[in-house]
Amino acid sequence: MVAGAQKRISKIFRTCWNHSRNAPLYMYRDAVEKQRNDKRAPKAKASGAFSWRASRSKIAEVSRGGKTPVMFDGLSLLASKARDKDSLMPHDHLHHAHDLGFAHDIRTMLGRRRFLALVAGVGAVAVAGGPAAALECVALPWETAGPYPADGSNAKAGQVVNALTQEGVIREDLRPSFGALTKTADGVRLDLELTLVNADGCTPLSGHAIYIWHCDATGNYSLYDITDANFLRGVGIADAEGRVRFTTIFPGCYDGRWPHIHFEVFESVEKAISGEASLLTAQIAMPESDCANVYAADERYANGTTNLGRITLASDNVFGDNSADEIVQQTAELAGAPNSGYLGKVAIPIDLNADRSSAQPMGGPGMPPEGFDLNGAPPPRPGS
Repeated sequence: MVAGAQKRISKIFRTCWNHSRNAPLYMYRDAVEKQRNDKRAPKAKASGAFSWRASRSKIAEVSRGGKTPVMFDGLSLLASKARDKDSLMPHDHLHHAHDLGFAHDIRTMLGRRRFLALVAGVGAVAVAGGPAAALECVALPWETAGPYPADGSNAKAGQVVNALTQEGVIREDLRPSFGALTKTADGVRLDLELTLVNADGCTPLSGHAIYIWHCDATGNYSLYDITDANFLRGVGIADAEGRVRFTTIFPGCYDGRWPHIHFEVFESVEKAISGEASLLTAQIAMPESDCANVYAADERYANGTTNLGRITLASDNVFGDNSADEIVQQTAELAGAPNSGYLGKVAIPIDLNADRSSAQPMGGPGMPPEGFDLNGAPPPRPGS
């Protein structure tokens, strides 16, 4: 009986996901419950599967007492309830639909293909309501922090650059500068939801801190290329379910690198600002289609289309040697459009037993990272 129930739920999950990859899962779960509870609804097939007539133009309506119609057209999901509408809205409204629990959200952030494999392998019951430990996460590989981390590991013009010790670095909105600096980054809005998890069991790492930084719309980094700004940098603290949220802009594409976001994860915010070694230093890759759309549609990304055309994930000097599973894991899942902004989700599984000796800058503590001279000057970037 249990095995049969798992198969039926798995089929429902699979069908719902194929109809709309952006719609929150609870809407589908509610729809299933409504049809089962509505005495006037047609009975389910003997297999127990939800009867969807798969067509972009076909609308399936499920209701409880005829008061709450929910429609599926293959791409969008509309509902009369305000909370359902809000869950599909960009910017501030996006946050309202993401308090549904770790087991719910991890499915989205692990990616569509991996979720379907998990449902088939461990059963939908474990995913929807069972322990998160039933999931399998792909630990992200260590990546270079690059020449512009501002984490105290290098210097510019003989001065150590460290945003982590500056007042105001713990924040959610990364677009304005903080402290004594006032400049603000301009670009397409990106609301990021990152979930920090232990790769062993995929369990949330509450209380851990993450420091993220990335370039602006034209590929420049604050505190290095733009010395009188410290925007697009900040620290967040994971909640009980490992989630951290930031509001930033869609990163640009500079010559020689795939569009990306840097991050470092620490055991606590105290360890982040005290200069202790990170648990993981890595990068988030941005999806190619969304990058192409943003750069083509928004003139603030003036060099984005040209630079994106010169690089691929396979030829990128950071992502190029990662496995296919690692690339899927570290690529942001985005929903949105250039004119309205994006919501991005990434699950960040961390191998807490990994060898971190390679995380030290070349030359050891106190020496400049690879590519820097003894005065701490970063290497030139082609085309930037």
